[in-house]
Amino acid sequence: MAAQALSVLNLRKEFRRNKAGRALTGLFGRRRKAPGTVDSNGNGSGGPDGGRNGSNGSVIVAVDDVSFDIEKGEIFGLLGPNGAGKTTTIKMISTLLRPTSGKILVEGTDPEQEPARVLARIGTVLSGERCIYWKLTGRENLEYFGALYGLRGPGLRRKIDGLLDRFQLTGRADETVEKYSTGMKRRIVLARALLHDPSLLILDEPTAGLDPQGARNLRDLILELKAEGRTILLTTHYMEEADILSDRIAVIDHGLVIAMDTPAALKRRLGDTRVVELEVREWVEGTGRSLQEAGLVSGYAARRLPEREEYQVTLHLPAGVGAAATIAAYLERGNSVQNLAVKEPTLEDVFIRLTGKSLRD
Repeated sequence: MAAQALSVLNLRKEFRRNKAGRALTGLFGRRRKAPGTVDSNGNGSGGPDGGRNGSNGSVIVAVDDVSFDIEKGEIFGLLGPNGAGKTTTIKMISTLLRPTSGKILVEGTDPEQEPARVLARIGTVLSGERCIYWKLTGRENLEYFGALYGLRGPGLRRKIDGLLDRFQLTGRADETVEKYSTGMKRRIVLARALLHDPSLLILDEPTAGLDPQGARNLRDLILELKAEGRTILLTTHYMEEADILSDRIAVIDHGLVIAMDTPAALKRRLGDTRVVELEVREWVEGTGRSLQEAGLVSGYAARRLPEREEYQVTLHLPAGVGAAATIAAYLERGNSVQNLAVKEPTLEDVFIRLTGKSLRD
């Protein structure tokens, strides 16, 4: 068995509510700021992403008994809808939040006992762009964060020059980051995370907001980093990306891991299921449930497409049920169809079957 790069055992995180019902992050303790993790005010980030499972009047349970192991050199995808507990889990691994209970080991080291040693082994890229200082140049950012890691002199300068060249930022290195495109900001943040040569990279939605070419380039870089022997913990909202990059995937919902396997094995769970994808002007509540009760679908999900003011509806057809009969029943319930496609099941369909919602819900 390969050595474990990361072990998470029975991890749980609770947040107390204030009188308005919001979570209070400080009551359970916030871990020190990790080098390279700042918000727009220059403060370390923290706080829950809204897990609901097990909540009561005074406590929100953001992560509930989560366990998984990641082997060295593996890309491990952590997938879940908004509010599932992904970011809270990442922040506990990164020492930004202290678990309520459970244990984390990074290459055998407990972040609770030796946070500095753990921080020396991990590089973290949290979602959003405020992981760097926009009023500094790209080079100045790398010099500043390199100093936080104890890097100095000619060695740091060589390291910075190499990273700037690798991420195609040399020509813009002495411009302030606020002038960078979204893709350039992502690349400088990734360069910052690699300054101290970490063995474990934590990438939280690294390609969110990028154009298709920028996302493809960044995925290629992630695969290069894996080829160098680095371990990568990845969250993403793009199922195709998770399928391409991940050796294994854990699906988390309401703070719980509800499935974990390779992408291929997860897709095999759907068996002979066929998928009908519709674009409609309106989604009539109760339609999916009615079709399911009639045995015409085995699963369904609908999400709004704000750019087109339409809904995308996904219907899972069990073996033996014809697409024509299901679509006719759908139309009989007062729905209109703009576009229709019958397609092979994907990882997104596995996610819908497991959670009852699409990944972006």
